[in-house]
Amino acid sequence: MLDDTFELTVTDLKQYAYCPRVFYYHACLPDVRPTTFKMEAGIDAGERERYRSARRTFCAYQVENGERYFDVPATSVELALTGIVDEVIEVAGAHTELIPVDYKLSRRAGHHFKLQLTAYAELLEATYHVPVRRGFLYLIPQQHAEEIAITKSLRRNLRELLSAMRLVAQLERMPQSGHPARCRNCEFKRFCNDV
Repeated sequence: MLDDTFELTVTDLKQYAYCPRVFYYHACLPDVRPTTFKMEAGIDAGERERYRSARRTFCAYQVENGERYFDVPATSVELALTGIVDEVIEVAGAHTELIPVDYKLSRRAGHHFKLQLTAYAELLEATYHVPVRRGFLYLIPQQHAEEIAITKSLRRNLRELLSAMRLVAQLERMPQSGHPARCRNCEFKRFCNDV
């Protein structure tokens, strides 16, 4: 049973946005956690990308100079949310700018990835007290950094999903699946019985 102080993770949020049932299994049936080749490949690709990123210039992120930090932990007490950002670029100047970068083994920036990046922005703001207006999804297959504006709409959607996630965990009630087309390759497909 989750209370209002229970910390959710940004990974939980991303999974919920992709399909609410993945979060349900994680929160309510934590011993059920199959892994797939795709999940392991994503983790491996992200680790390799950290080494490559350290050698890249900042032009892909539309800044001239900055400092890179990897695997940056951040927390928001207000949101009761925690996460580890793949990369944070700190740009010094008249006003310091923090830019979260999340590596993805994907060819497109899905909405669930944008929400994950928004969550990282909120966590960085809460931890370092610096406004975050944008971030980047680094799409590994294309070696392309896609800029994502951290909008009021994404921030509002983030809070709505966090509330919905807490309700799912408190009631321990299985939600509807997100998008049936995603069920084909889901690691929990054999547990759902209705897809």
